[in-house]
Amino acid sequence: MEIEEKLIRPTKEEQKIAKESYLALSSTLELLHSVNPEIEIEETEEKIKVPLKALKLLATILKATSQGKPISIVPIATEMTTQAASEMLGCSRPHLISLLENGEIPFIKVGKHRRIKYEDVIKYKDQMYSKQRERITEMMKMDEDLGLYDS
Repeated sequence: MEIEEKLIRPTKEEQKIAKESYLALSSTLELLHSVNPEIEIEETEEKIKVPLKALKLLATILKATSQGKPISIVPIATEMTTQAASEMLGCSRPHLISLLENGEIPFIKVGKHRRIKYEDVIKYKDQMYSKQRERITEMMKMDEDLGLYDS
């Protein structure tokens, strides 16, 4: 399965509709007691059973859309190509391969091709952001200690 990385921001009209839908859905979710409630599509009068978790996810999507944020949904167990993973991390493919070969990100080989679990890429990305924040904090503290920064 190939990961689609083209994220398109919602239009103003889509944001408006998403906000209205989010407000209606979130208030309805508070009243639901069924694990698989039915929803009705008015145009077709079709009733569809939807798992409650899926409706909560839809509410999250609508909220983000109403705020103008692009959305991407990826099943957690998805395996990624090295190209898709490098794009997600914002690094070159050769750099990603060196991270894989050094054991910094786990991977499996399918024939000649390396595959990386989406969750492992996200975990590595989170670790990198955490290290960056620590380094920035250390640099700010050193600036303060040297008198280069006034609070």
